[in-house]
Amino acid sequence: MKKIASFAALTFLFLFFQPADGRQNGSILQITIDGPINPVVAEYILAAIDRAEQENANALIIHMDTPGGLLESTRLITKRMLAAKVPVIVYVAPTGARAASAGVFISYAAHLVAMAPSTNIGAAHPVQSV
Repeated sequence: MKKIASFAALTFLFLFFQPADGRQNGSILQITIDGPINPVVAEYILAAIDRAEQENANALIIHMDTPGGLLESTRLITKRMLAAKVPVIVYVAPTGARAASAGVFISYAAHLVAMAPSTNIGAAHPVQSV
């Protein structure tokens, strides 16, 4: 009897459940950041978030390996990530990668952070541009 009830409940969920925000296309956008956080990288991330929202994507994944970067660029990125209408996921990768300095703050602003094995996060000290 439990199996029948479980099957009926799952069938009901699959047939009638729709995401509350209407996302049905299943797309996930991905970008890669491999280097310091600077104004060019900030514009790249902001444009990716805008595109993910325009395409009604299910998420944006940022593959990140950064030694850190500039404070103003970090602030632009984190402010936009916190206001994003799609989930922003930071994935620190590949193995041996880091999210240092500005990368820590960007990771904190994400909806979800994941890390590949043997990666690290930290020392959080963004640099102001001169």
